[in-house]
Amino acid sequence: MTDILDNLSEIHDLHRSLTIIQNLNVGVIVLDKNFKVKIWNSFMETKSGIEGYKINDHSIFEFFPELANSWLKDKIVEAFSMDTLVFSSWEQHKEVFKFANSRPFTGTSSEMMMNFTFIPVMSLTGQCEEVTVIIYDVTDEASSKLSLQDANKRLHELSITDRLTTLYNRGYWEECLKQQYNINKRTLMPITLMMFDIDHFKNVNDTYGHPAGDAVLREVSAILKKQIRSTDIAGRYGGEEFAILLVDANRESAFMVAERIRKAVEAHTVYYEDMVIKFTISLGLCTLSETIPSAQEWLVSTDNCLYFSKEHGRNRTTQYGLNDTEATMNIKPEYKHGTKK
Repeated sequence: MTDILDNLSEIHDLHRSLTIIQNLNVGVIVLDKNFKVKIWNSFMETKSGIEGYKINDHSIFEFFPELANSWLKDKIVEAFSMDTLVFSSWEQHKEVFKFANSRPFTGTSSEMMMNFTFIPVMSLTGQCEEVTVIIYDVTDEASSKLSLQDANKRLHELSITDRLTTLYNRGYWEECLKQQYNINKRTLMPITLMMFDIDHFKNVNDTYGHPAGDAVLREVSAILKKQIRSTDIAGRYGGEEFAILLVDANRESAFMVAERIRKAVEAHTVYYEDMVIKFTISLGLCTLSETIPSAQEWLVSTDNCLYFSKEHGRNRTTQYGLNDTEATMNIKPEYKHGTKK
């Protein structure tokens, strides 16, 4: 009689445990070493549309063949071999089970995002015979975190971007200048600094109005983006002046890029309302060398070349020579550092 009562008690305990497992608001899967399903709770039934009696004692790969060469399989094998609990967050893997998000109208993800825990199940002999996989729906938390990351990314982009031209703003571009100068000193990789501004831009604003001037700046920016590579670093340096770091560009290749930009601008026409606006640019180039002692001197040397171009006819490119100085370039004071456009 006692044995019967003990058996009934064990059956009751087992039934209670299974009832709890079935009704947990997490996915519970128990797999043996052959990846056959031993438990598939109601959460998994609801999310997958596969009832437990259909998948039990079948390989999970029969129903989810894409898992046969997946991250999930590797984690299960790891849990078997290490005999230790393994946890993995949604950030460490792509979607495993393609379950729909149960709250698509309040969340930003159409698919459920999941955390996983892998628990080895030990036999009476101390051997790991099964692994329990617990799946947590963390879509709301994950979506909130991703939304925050996206918002922070947008704020960062706004903080480093010139809103009119969508190029880097001066503050961020100057940080890039210092960084690239230091990289060159370590690697000796060729790099050239280009600066240009729009000739007689004040006349554009005075003749056509500032909104038309803004349109010119936007279109110059668009031309510039088309002519440089994604690895180059372009910024609006101030007013109508632009600065570009031509990464891995020597004197010859940088001059070709500068001339390509100059000719593209010269050939371009801005149509603003009923106005037709033509304009040109003047450019300066300086390829970084060992004789340039600082990023600031690099900038000044390039600026001098720009204003040499402006003093000597505009719509041209001037390239810095190793022996050039302000004195040898004979730049008039009214042209230095943007005092005459």
